[in-house]
Amino acid sequence: MADYPYHVAGGSFTPSRRPLALFESMTNAAPQLPQDAPTSSRRRKLWEIAHKFHCPVIGTCFDVTELRSLMKKVMHFPADTTDFVLHTTAVGNCEVRSKLAEVLHKQLEKRYHATIRRFASAKDSDALRKLWREATAIGSEIPAALWATWTHPACDSTLEHEVYGDIHMIQHQVGTGTRADLKTLKSLQAENRQLKQQLEKARQENESLRQEKSSETQALGQRVIDLRAELAGRDALIANQAGQLDLLRGSLPDLKDRQSLLRRASDAEARCTALTAEAEGRETEVWHLRQRLRHAEETINQLLSEDDEALKLADTTAPENLSGKCVLCVGGRTGAVDAYRQVVEQSGGRFMHHDGGLEESLHRIDSALSAADLVICQAGCISHNAYWRVKEQCRRTGKPCLFVRNAGVSSFGRVISQACTTE
Repeated sequence: MADYPYHVAGGSFTPSRRPLALFESMTNAAPQLPQDAPTSSRRRKLWEIAHKFHCPVIGTCFDVTELRSLMKKVMHFPADTTDFVLHTTAVGNCEVRSKLAEVLHKQLEKRYHATIRRFASAKDSDALRKLWREATAIGSEIPAALWATWTHPACDSTLEHEVYGDIHMIQHQVGTGTRADLKTLKSLQAENRQLKQQLEKARQENESLRQEKSSETQALGQRVIDLRAELAGRDALIANQAGQLDLLRGSLPDLKDRQSLLRRASDAEARCTALTAEAEGRETEVWHLRQRLRHAEETINQLLSEDDEALKLADTTAPENLSGKCVLCVGGRTGAVDAYRQVVEQSGGRFMHHDGGLEESLHRIDSALSAADLVICQAGCISHNAYWRVKEQCRRTGKPCLFVRNAGVSSFGRVISQACTTE
């Protein structure tokens, strides 16, 4: 192994003093010359790719913590060894086939097995370049694609340098993003400090509220205890009063009978009040019925006096020139039918009557209309069916029909007089 383990692509750093002796035994294999890229279909090993590609592979595919763990398996180094020294040492050991190179190669093959199988479908450099472009566009599997491309048998020198240039620029972009992330981190740290201060203030306020609520809870608890004690005292008083009441009931043997009589008396008084109110209502109803009866009697007497006067007037003035014609009276008041008959007969005619369907059947009205020479229809005292039936029959047969709205005898006499005058 070289005296200076700080290898980088294309050369090595010269330290200010000789490294520790433990670095002289970092590899157990004798130095070998780098091998050329294989021309067969076999995939390349880690120590078979160009030495300047070892730095991107180690830096991209291995985390510093993982690299430190893998290197501890084959070599010893101080615990305070910097990450840069570990990186350059690993890069230098990959230049030849060493134990560390074999360990790193096995780890890469195991980790990126799926990507290696997918890239194995490429048969030439163009297909391999297409797969690399797709991986860089996605951005999530760049380490796996880098390893699968540089170790692929179809990877020529042109594609190797294209991949080297791409991964170089990607590392620059990652560094730029890291600086931006640092700025964002500082901003977030400042915001975090403010939020912590606000949280501490909120905690203090919450603690104050908690203590206040705790005091209120204690006061309420004490109040509950006092109320329970007061309730217990009231229960004791109620029990005492109930005992005294039982003693009083025992001292009065007929107390239950008296209470029963008292209830019965109260019920009887209530029933009496209700019956009195009902009687007063019945008396008021009877008084109203008596008033209506008196008014009806007065109306009947008045109508009878008017009918008597009309009969007397008909006896003196009714002419006798109906010449035996048959007069049919449809409707009218039942009590005035005889007076109607008397007026017609005094005028020299024959009288027929039909009540207009109130009690008699409407079928009998057709025969009565056929036999009549003159029809007098009391329009206000017949049914609607009888009214239209009489009107239609008289219109169809051409018989004279006089309509009377008032069912009085005087109105009937005037209609008879009008009929006689017409004759």
